[in-house]
Order: sequence, then C-alpha cells, then structure tokens
Amino acid sequence: MPPVLVSLMAAFRGFFSAPVWDHVLVLVAGMVLTPGKRTVSWGAKIAARGIYRDPVRSSHGHFVKASGLRWLSFMVMVPLAWTRRRWALPFLTILAPSQHYAAAHGRRHKKLTDLARQGILQVRRWLPNRLVIVVADSSFAALELIAAVRRHVCFVTRLRLDTNLFEPAPQRRPGQRGRPPKKGRQLPKLAGVLHDPATVWTVLIMSDWYGGRRCKLEIATGTAVWHHPGLPPVPIRWVLVRDPAGIRKPQAFLCTDLNASPADILGWYVHRWSMETTFEETREHLGVETQRQWSDLAVARTTPALLGLFSLVTLWAAEAKIVVTLHPRSAAWYVKDAMTFSDALATVRRVLWDLPNLSTSRQNPKNVEIPAALLERLLEAVCYTT
Repeated sequence: MPPVLVSLMAAFRGFFSAPVWDHVLVLVAGMVLTPGKRTVSWGAKIAARGIYRDPVRSSHGHFVKASGLRWLSFMVMVPLAWTRRRWALPFLTILAPSQHYAAAHGRRHKKLTDLARQGILQVRRWLPNRLVIVVADSSFAALELIAAVRRHVCFVTRLRLDTNLFEPAPQRRPGQRGRPPKKGRQLPKLAGVLHDPATVWTVLIMSDWYGGRRCKLEIATGTAVWHHPGLPPVPIRWVLVRDPAGIRKPQAFLCTDLNASPADILGWYVHRWSMETTFEETREHLGVETQRQWSDLAVARTTPALLGLFSLVTLWAAEAKIVVTLHPRSAAWYVKDAMTFSDALATVRRVLWDLPNLSTSRQNPKNVEIPAALLERLLEAVCYTT
C-alpha cells in the first residue's frame, strides 16, 4: 500500500484487527483508483428492496414509482477553500426498508421519520456541546418528528400553506380547573396570508441563492404554534416567501428556533441542495447504485461505505493541497470555475500514484525512460478516467 494511504487512514486503525485492516486498505485503494462503473446486479436477490416514490422524476401531477433500496443519509455542510458553495459530506447512512419487508421478516416497521428521529438524537449525543441545525425536505415535515427533536436541535424544513397554526396557549388563571390549554386562538392559514392585501411584505436580497446567484425575494414571517389533534404542539417561526417576478411559486418554511432570522432560515435551507449534488457525484464516480451485492450484510454496508468514501476523498483532497496544486479541469466547450468531486478524486489519485510510490519498481534493462512532462500528462489522463 502507498504509505500516504496508510497515513490518511490512520484515524480508523483502532476499529479493525490487523488482518482486517490490511483488507480495508486494499478495498479503499481499489475504490479510489478503479475507474468506471460497477456491474449492475439488482433484482429479486436484493431482500430489502421495495417500491417507493421517485422524488426526482415525480411532480405534483405525476407520480413515479421506483424499485430499489431506500437510504436515509445524514450529511454535514462544509465550507471548502476551493469553492463558494458548501459541500454535503455524508457521515451516517441508514437503510430504511419497506413495511412489506419488515412484515415478511417479523420485524417492527420503522417509518422514515422514526429513523430520522433516532439519527438526529444520535448526532446530538455525539455533539453535546455544539449547536446542531438539521435541514430536511418536506418528507420530514412531520409534527411528531419535530416535537421529539426540537429541544435538542434547531430543525428547518418546508411548511404546507394549509397547516393549522395557532397563537400560544394563554396563561392559566388562578383557580382555573381542567387541563392546561395547548394552544390559543387559531391563526389564518398561510395560504390566506399569501393573498391577504393587509400582509406586510419585506424585501430580502439573498446573495447566495440556488445556483450561487443573487435573488430578490419578498417575505413575511411570524411565530405560531403548530398543532394537530392527538399530537404535541410545536412552537415555530414561519417564513412565507414569494417571488416578485412571479417566476417561482410561493413557499413556506419553518424553524424551531423562534429567534432565527428569515435570512438565516432560507440560507440554511438553500445549503440542503448540495446533498443532491453529492448523490449525483457518488453515482457517477464511486459506483453507488451500480455495485454488485446480494447478501444482507453487503447491502447494509456497501452504500454507506461509498457515501463515506465521498467525504474522505473530499477531506483528503483538501489535505493534498500542500502537495498538489488543486485546479478545476475544464474543456474547450465547458468552462469550469470551481472544483468538483471529479477534480478532488483526481487529486487524491495523483497523490496515491506519486513518483515515490513508483521508486520500488524492479530494475529492468528493457525499461524505457520517458520525459517527466509526458508522465505527468499520462497520470492526469488516468486520474480523470471515469
């Protein structure tokens, strides 16, 4: 193994026995250096697969189903020196089997929100002294989930325009009998606030909107209690957003931190889009969704390992800046100003294939020396092979 790889993986040495550690190094080196896609081998042998809604191909008026595995991935949004946008680095990935799979194996089914609750509370235990801000899509805008985690983390997600919002519960009068009230007077739904001529709109300029562009928005905000019969009430700050140009549809967002500013809430939610980039990059360059696996253990381990490898390669590329100059590779027909994961992966490959690693080759009189410049061009071509 290249000594540099042993150094980069040193933080994980204590989690493996000596024989297993050697295999880990070989597997990591193989996954980083091997170009091309993996053999597709899905089908009836994948026990935990199910039928789910495809969020990418589905829309409000078109429902698309897909067969496969469903994963819940927690990622940390990290600023990097070589790009303006934050990158989403996976650090915890959980398999979320279908209800049919759980019933067939005699297990209690856990909904996606149940697994999210467990994952969020686990992250809180890992980081007890840090402010943890959890940003999730509308699939996790569930009252029972938010009520369970709001005292531990700051939770941000989308909010339906027809959500039942109320004023806070009034203070209990002295001598008043009965159960304490959970909510106060019902407030207008956000759909009504959107079309109410009396609504006060504030102009907000987002300097880093989707695509890294500046965007002018109009917002209205307030605090309320989200309540549904049979579920605990949740105090939230809501932010209603509309596009003065009329291009984008109005949206609403919620945050469990009542003191958070609308600009921070919208900025946190925009960062979530980097997760979609991470999923696409891992499919393209690390073979996620194309790996060959049949056993239950392989299914549960391979995808989390590949998503974790995305994070490791990104961090290793940042460390490699000392040795190799990081630069985005562009083409004549495609100008790329910032580095992408393909550049980070090529940087790590270049470090692993550096000249000191070639010095151990056996002496052979038939070897032909080539100019260093040509070797550099060959190495770069191999590093960018996909």
